[in-house]
Amino acid sequence: MAIAMNGPKDKLKPKLQLIAWEITRRCNLFCAHCRAEAKDSVYEGELSTQECFSVIDSILDVGTPILILTGGEPLLRPDVFEIGKYASDRGLRVVLGTNGTIITEEIANQLARVPISRVGVSLDFPTAELQDKFRGKSGAFEAAIAGIKETQKAGIGIQINSTIIKMNAPYLDDLLNLALELGAVAFHPFMLVPTGRGKGLAKEELSPQEYERILNWVCDKQQELGDQIFFKPTDAPHYMRILKQRGEIVMKGHGGHPGTVNAITRGCLAGTGFCFISHIGRVQGCGYLDVEAGNVKEKSFAQIWNGSSLFRQLRDLSLIEGKCGICEYKRICGGCRARAYEETGNYLAAEPYCVHQPIALQCEA
Repeated sequence: MAIAMNGPKDKLKPKLQLIAWEITRRCNLFCAHCRAEAKDSVYEGELSTQECFSVIDSILDVGTPILILTGGEPLLRPDVFEIGKYASDRGLRVVLGTNGTIITEEIANQLARVPISRVGVSLDFPTAELQDKFRGKSGAFEAAIAGIKETQKAGIGIQINSTIIKMNAPYLDDLLNLALELGAVAFHPFMLVPTGRGKGLAKEELSPQEYERILNWVCDKQQELGDQIFFKPTDAPHYMRILKQRGEIVMKGHGGHPGTVNAITRGCLAGTGFCFISHIGRVQGCGYLDVEAGNVKEKSFAQIWNGSSLFRQLRDLSLIEGKCGICEYKRICGGCRARAYEETGNYLAAEPYCVHQPIALQCEA
């Protein structure tokens, strides 16, 4: 095994850019891939409104990241607008991740008054029959489309989120065309991490070769469409390696602008530029990496972000094992720590869905 030379460059300096906050786990749909296994029922122990305000105050002790209010279905929480407004009034940019099905004209206008700067709506298939089946509820597709249109009427930009698996990979072009027809400003393909209910889709996970093909498709489409729509693959840190290999990082518009919703700064951001807060206050590297860094009911968010042993490990690239640890792209990619954890039980193991062979391994062959 080749030995990686470790040094100061292996320590990532944390800069909090994004927080995904599951403000409730309750959801009106029953989606096949749901990491939270969410149901339409009340969950005990969710943070109160005042506790949410305290978390926001502590986030500001760290920085001014973009705050993604998500779920479950965040619009099922009665104080979602109050939480969003508190964060916005304190200077945070607030976005909403929703299934879109319960957005009415009144709700869309309330979101605009917060203000919510962008709404991400989940669409995994371009037809009602397929979307409704995957989302576990008849009428989900048409309701989401109606919600998107109401949101746009209120002047809020729409982002389409699609979890990509074998079942819908053949519909990628149709999904993109739908996003363009709807006037979406961004298209975010989420590459499945089989956690929660998503474990039942493990056989539907794409092969490493398909990951590579689809991420190159994304790169090609970004080149082709330019400023018409912004692509941001999620749970796909190898996209940064592909952009680097193709010589297309930042210079040709793939990088977005730092501090904006469209920024792409590194592959895996878990514990370095991104984290997740659960409905009961658990802080994790991301929603798919089911390892607790701390709980905001017990410590302040700032204490967890700055002092968690999990986050310290994720920031030390010298600890990454396997081929990821000796890869020449580990600083910009890093491999998906959640996928490594689900596959091996070790979040520092190699990313299991990457075809790239590091130069160090090629030299040994």
